[in-house]
Amino acid sequence: MARPAGGSHVGAMTHFSAPGEGPELDSKDARITVKVGAEHTGGAYEVFEVDAPRGPSVPPHTEPWAKSFYVLHGRLTVYVDGELHDLGPGASISIPAGAVNTFTVHTPSAQFLAVCLTDGMGRFFRAVDEAPAERIPEIAGRHGIGFAP
Repeated sequence: MARPAGGSHVGAMTHFSAPGEGPELDSKDARITVKVGAEHTGGAYEVFEVDAPRGPSVPPHTEPWAKSFYVLHGRLTVYVDGELHDLGPGASISIPAGAVNTFTVHTPSAQFLAVCLTDGMGRFFRAVDEAPAERIPEIAGRHGIGFAP
């Protein structure tokens, strides 16, 4: 059971998420499991487990939040501002807010953690989970996400 944290972390709480637990969201190109939601951190950060199939994900885009990926299994190439980064198990990458980025999975699937330093990514994933695919560009725009030309 979660309990409020002590100290000056208003709204934050201790939260435990066992393997296989957490709300699952469909981002249309991956399954997102919320491991630590903004509601557990007072909106300071979120942690997601991403299960993505082989192939490219969303087209190159920017978002107004910083994020990091840590690969658990599989291989992917992450594109950030014109550079390609090959990531396998144990590799990580940080992507600054506003950077043009995307990823491609090269193995049958890849599983990685995504950490976001705000509650923005979670709000976006929740909106996409509840919407048909054709509404994603509109939803992305409402969340400050821009697609690269």
